[in-house]
Amino acid sequence: MRANHISYPTIALLTGASLWGVIWFPMRELRDRGLGGLWLTLLMFGVALVVSLPRTARFLPDFRSHPGSLGLLMLAAGWTNIAFVEAVLDGNILRVLLLFYLSPVWQTLLGWLILRERPSRMGLASLLIAMIGAVVMLYDSKSGLPWPSGAADWYALSSGFAFAVSNVITRRTQGVSVEAKALAVWAGVVVLALAMIGAFNVSPPTVHVPIYLGGVALGVFGILVMTLLVQYGVTHMPVYRSAVLSLIEIVAGAVVQQLFTDEVVLLHEWIGGIMIVTAAWLAARASQAK
Repeated sequence: MRANHISYPTIALLTGASLWGVIWFPMRELRDRGLGGLWLTLLMFGVALVVSLPRTARFLPDFRSHPGSLGLLMLAAGWTNIAFVEAVLDGNILRVLLLFYLSPVWQTLLGWLILRERPSRMGLASLLIAMIGAVVMLYDSKSGLPWPSGAADWYALSSGFAFAVSNVITRRTQGVSVEAKALAVWAGVVVLALAMIGAFNVSPPTVHVPIYLGGVALGVFGILVMTLLVQYGVTHMPVYRSAVLSLIEIVAGAVVQQLFTDEVVLLHEWIGGIMIVTAAWLAARASQAK
């Protein structure tokens, strides 16, 4: 019974994270046909929100009983997904995913401060290795500084931090249903995307109906499914473990990048990325040792 209980969240998280590692490819296809950025994000997550309502609407009372936690989850998840979409649409995929997966560093720190999941020496070592890896990966030979090279880097870094915040909130709110948490994620993206579209006066795209239908399909069969799987997985396991299992996203993304793009990852980016992945693995080992 115990093995079955553990295996379902693990399978769900691995599947959801793998899908997150490859969804950038159809998103780029839609972007190249005129539907991208905030409007693509709004369409995908808006569709997921609407389609989910027959099941999730009955969990709206959770928002009254946990307004603070779910409100913060909406904000964190909203930026996580908006920034992630912007990053993968314009950045080098593997670089974006590796910078995003500094999130275990943020999760370790937030889990320590908020959840009182005090890291061991191995956990603290993982923080140091991850930060060194980030410095190596972000090193710019022209400026001589470890600094994000463009908007995609900033989006990836901030998305990873927001993802860590949303995971810690998800873990902390054990009394809230998975459905309510998923509803908060989708609603957060929709609300924040609409606010940004209005604030920056972003005009709607002029594309043909089949392109919009592609975005709708990606919302239903991509965003809807992935969010439910990831929310279920991180709700039922420790923060460290969910962080390292989510690294399968990097593997999936790297495979698809090599097959379908001509993007190049430089040597120092590989070295820094390997250090980041190693740090995440050490953080998971530290969690298992408890």
